[in-house]
Amino acid sequence: MFVVTKAHEEFYNDELSDAPGSNLVVQPANRGTGVAIATAVLQILQHDPDAIVAFFPSDHYFADDEGFQATVGWAITLATQRPESLILVGAPPRWPEVEYGWIEPGPESIGADGISVRRVARFWEKPPLGTAVRLMRGGGLWNTFITIGHSHAFLDLLMSTIPPVVSEIAAAHARRDMDRAYRDVERIDFSTHVLSRHAERLLVISDGSSGWTDLGNENRVIGMLVENQIEPPWLQEIGQETPLLN
Repeated sequence: MFVVTKAHEEFYNDELSDAPGSNLVVQPANRGTGVAIATAVLQILQHDPDAIVAFFPSDHYFADDEGFQATVGWAITLATQRPESLILVGAPPRWPEVEYGWIEPGPESIGADGISVRRVARFWEKPPLGTAVRLMRGGGLWNTFITIGHSHAFLDLLMSTIPPVVSEIAAAHARRDMDRAYRDVERIDFSTHVLSRHAERLLVISDGSSGWTDLGNENRVIGMLVENQIEPPWLQEIGQETPLLN
């Protein structure tokens, strides 16, 4: 399922031309990640009330696809074993980044299949450098925002944090009028307004091998290309020279 915003239609039309219409959730406007996830979860529940749901941001890069697939497989296994919890994927930090969100894990436990998993102790959103250094030294993880769990675990958490938003979106689904709902609903950030309010319901596993990178701005895109020695034709056109990639 692809959650998109109507204003970006010119960018996703070709990319998603072969996707079934039922797999496309077109938001009338951008009201934040919380509203997007609530809209998707409610639509998924209509089709499969027992679904295991995984949310993947579209602006991320993984250097090792197989390693990432293995991590997702472990998270799905945990979500099946612990349907009351949501599973977050954290990336081991490579430097004390102050522009990422961080997860401070709690004590370690072992899942039924030997999977190492921790409770989430706290979220840190874009911490100052000193805090980022402390988190890095103490086993903190970058928050990839990848979240996996049973559909009802998502719904329960959304209902306990932003019930008016869920009710408005559910009513909009019933009357087939998402435009009105998106005009009235407030902007919601899933991490800030939902996840961080109930850390006790969250588990985190470490994605140790995929080389995750957030491509949230052009500098990170260039940095990822240089780090992984990827040289698309347009790179030189914007002034980046081949020696940087050697």
